[in-house]
Amino acid sequence: MEKKKSLGQHFLHAKPYLQAVADAAHIKEGETVLEVGPGEGSLTSVLLEHGAKVVAIEKDRRLVPLLREKFKDFDISKFEVIEGDALDFDISTFRNFDISRDRFAVAGNIPYYITGALFKKFLTAPRQPSTLVFLIQKEVAERIARSKKESILSLSIKAYGTPRYIKTVPAGAFSPPPKVDSAILAVENISRKNFESSAHEAKFFELVKKGFSQKRKFLKNNLGPDYYSFLQKARIEDKARAEDVPLLKWLDLSRPSVS
Repeated sequence: MEKKKSLGQHFLHAKPYLQAVADAAHIKEGETVLEVGPGEGSLTSVLLEHGAKVVAIEKDRRLVPLLREKFKDFDISKFEVIEGDALDFDISTFRNFDISRDRFAVAGNIPYYITGALFKKFLTAPRQPSTLVFLIQKEVAERIARSKKESILSLSIKAYGTPRYIKTVPAGAFSPPPKVDSAILAVENISRKNFESSAHEAKFFELVKKGFSQKRKFLKNNLGPDYYSFLQKARIEDKARAEDVPLLKWLDLSRPSVS
């Protein structure tokens, strides 16, 4: 089947990389995995082998009947494919999922162009996954999990969980190959434990966006004089830029007691 460029389709069939995605999701027998963009079902097969209940969200309607045929031997309690956009999907509406009890993970070989939107979708949701594992652009994964410099995306992810760079996946492992290499990135131990309240959570993102509004400016200039004394108390240097400030200091600056 011809791949749709508009959907960023680059299918992965190499079993070792698919196995690495499933392993990184820490799946236990019977747990639900929400798979974003199953494509031709290669990762789906591996997730099912691990004993997961797979809810696959596929935007390309051409692939939905193919997936249903491929996994027809699994009943609806083990596998279900839903035609739609993962950015619009609400796990709490899935009939085989107990919103009050069931843990779930999110995994997928996702289009590069919605990487940030998908992280935001699942990490900030009222019902968060326990673990999230995505195949994303290698450079983006390195900035999130390995760089000493922060970004809005890296801070937004670290606020909710621990990012871990699992493995590099070369462009040639995909069909068709993308222009750059990819990487498997896992976000583990997802929760809201870093935030004292919803007000703290909202203030954190407001402050981070303000701090990065002009990246080359010093942080104190972006935040303004109201924060000068708090920056000093937090021992943030006058010439520090937003990218130089670690998560814990952003969390301290955004506490309701500071504002």
